[in-house]
Amino acid sequence: MRTLPLLLVLLMADSTPAAQPLIVAHRGASHDAPENTLAAFKLAWEQGADAIEGDFYLTKDGKIICTHDKDMKRLAGSDAVVAKSTFDDLRKLDVGSWKDAKFAAQRMPSLKEVMATVPAGKQIFIEIKCGPEIVPVLNEELQASSLQPEQTVIIAFSAQVIAACKKAMPNRKAHWLTSYKQDKETKAWSPSLESILRTLKDTKADGLDTNAHAIIDAPFVKVLRAAKLEFHCWTVDDPAVARRFIELGADSITTNRPAWLREKIKS
Repeated sequence: MRTLPLLLVLLMADSTPAAQPLIVAHRGASHDAPENTLAAFKLAWEQGADAIEGDFYLTKDGKIICTHDKDMKRLAGSDAVVAKSTFDDLRKLDVGSWKDAKFAAQRMPSLKEVMATVPAGKQIFIEIKCGPEIVPVLNEELQASSLQPEQTVIIAFSAQVIAACKKAMPNRKAHWLTSYKQDKETKAWSPSLESILRTLKDTKADGLDTNAHAIIDAPFVKVLRAAKLEFHCWTVDDPAVARRFIELGADSITTNRPAWLREKIKS
C-alpha cells in the first residue's frame, strides 16, 4: 500500500475544519427581547440557538425565579430585593417595558417555566446567582422536569455553589464561571491558570465557563483539555472574537445575538 508523504498528511490534518461550538443565547435572545423573560427564551429557539442561558435566584419563600440582578431597580424601577421578596410579589413587576412598550406584559418566569421552553435535543445553562441554599430546591425541580440530565448545565461564579451542586447532583454537569482582573502594579492577571485548575478540581466541576478574554490562548486551553475539562466562553457579540474561540476549540459560545452571530461566523 502506498503511504502518503508526511508533509501531505500534516497539511490534510491542518485543513480539517474546527468543530462548531454550541451557540448559547445569553439571557435568551436578549439583544432583541427583554433579558431573562419567556419572550427572550422563545425567540432564542426561533433564532436557532443550541441552548439558552438564564440567571436564577431563590426567593424569600423558597421558589426559584429568573432574573440577573439582586434588586429590581434596573429592570423594573423597583426597590425590591429578590432574596427578600416573595415569588408572587416579584411576579407583579413589569420587566419588559424597559426594552420596549410591546413587552409590557413580560414577568419574571420561574425555572419550571423556562425549562418548559427547551425543545428536545437542546440545552439550558442555569446560572445560579445566589448561594448554596438554592441547591436542594434546584435538585427537586430538575428531578421533576421532563428534561434529561444532559440537557441541563449548571453554571456559577461561586465555587461553593458548584461544589454543592456536584455533591447533590453528580449526574448533572456544572461549570465554574470566571472573569479576570489585572493587578495595576505587577500587571499579572488573576485568577491564574493554576488557581483555576485548583478550583475546578476542588469543586469537581466538569469545566470552565470563562469570559472571552484576550489572555485565553491555545496553551491555556491545552491544559484544560489535558485535565479532561470542558471549555466554554461568554459573552460574544463580535464575529472576530467568536472565530478566535472557535479556533481555540470552545465547546460553546454564549451570545446576546444567536441567529446574527451564527450567520456572521459562516461568512
